[in-house]
Amino acid sequence: MAFLWLISCLTLLGTAYGRSCGVPAITPVVTGYARIVNGENAVPGSWPWQVSLQDTTGWHFCGGSLINENWVVTAAHCDVSTTNLAIIGASNKCSTHEGAQHMRIQKVITHPAWNPHNMVNDVTLLKLTSPVRFTNRISPVCLATVAADFPGGKLCVTSGWGLTRSTASNVPCQLQQAALPLLTNAKCQNTWGKSISSGMICAGGAGATSCMGDSGGPLVCKDGGVWYLVGIVSWGSGNCSLRIPSVYTRVTEFQSWIMQTIAAN
Repeated sequence: MAFLWLISCLTLLGTAYGRSCGVPAITPVVTGYARIVNGENAVPGSWPWQVSLQDTTGWHFCGGSLINENWVVTAAHCDVSTTNLAIIGASNKCSTHEGAQHMRIQKVITHPAWNPHNMVNDVTLLKLTSPVRFTNRISPVCLATVAADFPGGKLCVTSGWGLTRSTASNVPCQLQQAALPLLTNAKCQNTWGKSISSGMICAGGAGATSCMGDSGGPLVCKDGGVWYLVGIVSWGSGNCSLRIPSVYTRVTEFQSWIMQTIAAN
């Protein structure tokens, strides 16, 4: 029975809809330590799981990641509601001519142990009211498994429409990306101390960073030609310092909760 449950969950996570997870139809091009702060434009469509969470006025407030045709994962602190919209397949979010799909949100499920005071368990699942239609610019990311090993020093990529500098008044139109090295939690604790828990993973501090508006978006690492969602943008320095690592929700710690929640809903 457990084996059948696992097969069912893997099907739910994007492997049974004619497009494999974690393999973009349009190849990403990442040039070293480009920054989201003062950032590098992503190749349009190269991060096909990227989601822009917007209110009804079109204001982008957080990112997210498509993990199958019905579900998006984001950060709990984004405080998403069913009145918000999930925009999927956009590269220039200011354009209406890219074939992006504007999806309504049916259900918001936040981790039951989410604690806004210490940012522990900063993860929320969003069930869409109808399935996304996969295209060459829209497809899911794979979830990092519990057994996955992404060591400190490994170069990964975060993306989003967050501020390009901490004092900017508006987020950019074009999707930004940045290559960031992972840090071990022990090394990250040199900066953040006991604030870093086992459910967190750090990256950056080497000339690139996430910033406000990137929250909830993906930190992905490539392994064997496949991109895996390793982190969810959670928190960091208040001024988006390029020398201080940012903190992400560690997806491997929450994979079981994600799979069980999807299967039950």
